[in-house]
Amino acid sequence: MSAVEVNRARALNDVPHGFLGRRGGVSTGVMAGLDLGRRGRVEIGPQLAENRRRAIEAVLPGATLVTLYQIHSADCVSVAEPWADALRPHADAVVTDQPGLALGILTADCAPVLLADREAGVVGAAHAGWKGALGGVTDATLVAMETLGARRDRIAAAIGPCIARASYEVDAAFERRFIGDDAANERFFALGRAGHAQFDLEAYVAHRLASAGVRTVEAMGLDTYALDDRFYSYRRATHRGEPDYGRQISIIGISAT
Repeated sequence: MSAVEVNRARALNDVPHGFLGRRGGVSTGVMAGLDLGRRGRVEIGPQLAENRRRAIEAVLPGATLVTLYQIHSADCVSVAEPWADALRPHADAVVTDQPGLALGILTADCAPVLLADREAGVVGAAHAGWKGALGGVTDATLVAMETLGARRDRIAAAIGPCIARASYEVDAAFERRFIGDDAANERFFALGRAGHAQFDLEAYVAHRLASAGVRTVEAMGLDTYALDDRFYSYRRATHRGEPDYGRQISIIGISAT
């Protein structure tokens, strides 16, 4: 049995957290490994249950996992007590100041962002796909953390495995959408083939965090598309014509002890 791979950020080195990939799980087939995707199902089957157990034990043993029904929004919720799994809020970021909760975000090319204010004892997790990133999901997360007593100049943030610029081709309409929001966003696009560009999602998310006043932002530089033995990738699975794709989880929490 292979061990769960836990990628940790130096910026969060004394906070229980981990960006997990596909290594160390029990799923089989094209989703082989630590797949945490639900695919619209309400029930949790035995493979998903075991993968969840392994993920929690690798990051914050004994914690209760809290996840969302992610919709590529800029919405953030606060959690004080775990909700029923079937009643997960429709949102893309979650924050807490309660020990014993493991905040989990699922991704398969989008950027997972984990945040912490150690002094206030407040943590957050955000799912930043391009829609949520442009809409301000990280800004909403910072506001929600401040509501619990955090200060953004004390918050440290890390951006985990996501699709890299070299792997993320977009069309001209996509590029115009970002530049229309802010002309300075042109810096996040590199020339591609005719009518296309390469978009740097990780750099854009880091820029949004820094512009919002976060002083410590770590980008881990892990490309989900290129590292097929370590991470799931929606775009890679699509390019290969595979029938489905897995989702990896990123977790942060506050130790109960």
